[in-house]
Amino acid sequence: MKRIAIYLSMILLIFSLVGCNRNDESTNIKIDIGESTKFSEEEINKAVECLKRNFDFEASTLTKISYNEEISNTAIKNYLEFGNGAENKVKAENVIALVSDFEVDDSGDNPVLNPGETYTNYNWILIRDDKNSGWEIDEWGF
Repeated sequence: MKRIAIYLSMILLIFSLVGCNRNDESTNIKIDIGESTKFSEEEINKAVECLKRNFDFEASTLTKISYNEEISNTAIKNYLEFGNGAENKVKAENVIALVSDFEVDDSGDNPVLNPGETYTNYNWILIRDDKNSGWEIDEWGF
């Protein structure tokens, strides 16, 4: 019985050490934040963190997140006219658009995206209730 307890303890120790050595892929993401007259750096960074936390495309790795105010303003205009913004009536100051690049691995485990492909300039629309609330992803795609 004592021998079993020792073996189980060793196995648990090994698994915990392996878990501690996992590389956090979100630290390898290139972040490119341009100048903004609309949002503070903190507001943009919170939107970026929201995207990093919620990116969950199967067999895919997020490699870059960008904020460009000109691109964001165009995407917001389209979102408010033709997207979910036309229905939810969110105010423009509570909408931000980010652009990302991501890679799909060769496994074929993603049922929608092409294996081995890199996707660039993928749009993400994030919204919030007001300046004091957190961002959430509302739309994504090209």
